Amino acid sequence: MTRLQRLFRIAWVFCRYRLDTFLPLSELPAPLKVFFLLAPWHLFPQPRLSRGDRLRLALEELGPVFVKFGQILSTRRDLLPDDMAESLKTLQDRVPPFPSDQARGIIETSLGAPVADLFAQFSPDPMASASVAQVHAATLRNGQKVVVKVLRPGIEKVIRQDLALMYLMAGLLEKYWSEGKRLHPVEVVEDYDSTIHDELDLQREAANASQLRRNFENSSLIYIPFIDWDYTRKTVLVMERVHGIPIADTAALKAAGADMKVLAEKGVEIFFTQVFRDSFFHADMHPGNIFVDVSNPADPRYIAIDFGIVGTLAPDDQSYLARNLLAFFRRDYRQVAQLHIQSGWVPPDTRVNEFEAAIRTVCEPIFEKPLKDISFGHFLLRLFQTARRFNMEVQPQLVLLQKTLLNVEGLGRQLYPELDLWSTAQPFLETWMRKRIGPSALIRSLQSHLPSWLEQSPEMPQLVHDALLQLRHAGPTEQQNRATLELLREQQLRTERRWRRTAVAALLVAGALAGTQPESRLWVEALPAWGWALFAIAGGLVLRGGR
Repeated sequence: MTRLQRLFRIAWVFCRYRLDTFLPLSELPAPLKVFFLLAPWHLFPQPRLSRGDRLRLALEELGPVFVKFGQILSTRRDLLPDDMAESLKTLQDRVPPFPSDQARGIIETSLGAPVADLFAQFSPDPMASASVAQVHAATLRNGQKVVVKVLRPGIEKVIRQDLALMYLMAGLLEKYWSEGKRLHPVEVVEDYDSTIHDELDLQREAANASQLRRNFENSSLIYIPFIDWDYTRKTVLVMERVHGIPIADTAALKAAGADMKVLAEKGVEIFFTQVFRDSFFHADMHPGNIFVDVSNPADPRYIAIDFGIVGTLAPDDQSYLARNLLAFFRRDYRQVAQLHIQSGWVPPDTRVNEFEAAIRTVCEPIFEKPLKDISFGHFLLRLFQTARRFNMEVQPQLVLLQKTLLNVEGLGRQLYPELDLWSTAQPFLETWMRKRIGPSALIRSLQSHLPSWLEQSPEMPQLVHDALLQLRHAGPTEQQNRATLELLREQQLRTERRWRRTAVAALLVAGALAGTQPESRLWVEALPAWGWALFAIAGGLVLRGGR
């Protein structure tokens, strides 16, 4: 299908479901407003469906690329009203399988050998078929049961065409919609562009799976299948075949005797472990990708598949997020407001008092309910909607996190309706914060940064020399000379501070390492209190001198 044909197809679906009613006509320029008012879709009767169902059906009719976009959009409550987002949550990736002969051809081209030579057995009928790839069961020559994931032929061209149209529509929204500049629809499409292209590289998915498997090696929480790298390429992925009960099949889980409370709480623990311990989390944890190993019903274990979408958080975002959540637990709304400003999630000129009052207005009615009745995910959505009034811009690093949290909580409540995600999360967050800011974290940070400090310190004299040369060749203006002198003073002070910090760091690390040796502990324990006091005063003087 050519791009022009695809455009006509989209226009037809647009007319059929009367999606023109979603457009902010009053905000469009006069020529566009006249065009939309006289457009031919007014000849189509408006379907007797809710606006959310109309949008959902339209996306399903437009095909897999739009379906996936709608699934991601369903988590963006900052962009869509709740009723539309709820409808998009039910989007189904209904894609018929492509012929097994094509799958065989892709496998043989990628791996450079006939399927009969690669596998002892290969099932021509796919186990599952989705928008990007389909999966076949197979057995390796060594008897290992595996699944073979094969990229859908021609999918890259389809995605390229549809993305071009999405960028066009997003650009028009950003230009003509009053909310466009704040919500950045072009950036939303860019995020989706990155996500969908990551899914087109099965080697990247395999690498994600290997990282998660390493993070949860020998864990009783979750099992990640191993990847057979000898048979994995960009268009083909071969992975251990695992067996379990689908997480959505609660009847089968109960029949197997699985402890549903333990299972629900483990899901929450997995989420927070991935986010705060590893900063690397499975970001597509919908029911189709999660199974349960019930070989030990009293201690069931999750099994995850499909690792095309993962999320990460920078250390600063981790810290701000954890401190925000703990502040919510304590109902310290002022700290929540300050953290949003400090992190840059809202503009720096935001008035703390007004933001604090808005957060309190949202949160207090929620906290009056029993904690087990409060949805953690929807609570965060309400918070983001409140922050929207204060020009909170889209935070791409939090979008996948928010989506994953909603999935985890939804699964948990489905398994065990009494799940109290708050009480499960709070101890984990408090422990993580203690580890992050405690003495052991300080020692680890010093051990990590000391080599870099020592390596950079010899460069400082050269920087001072460069500043002097700049002063010599500077123009005759007094302003330039003043700026250069200021730079020289700053570099000199930085050199002094760095040497003093290095000295203190060396003492601390040496002390920490010495304290781990049995023979060293004798003199450490024998040192009198006045000796420790002198040591502390000396360290304080060194630090004071570096200010």
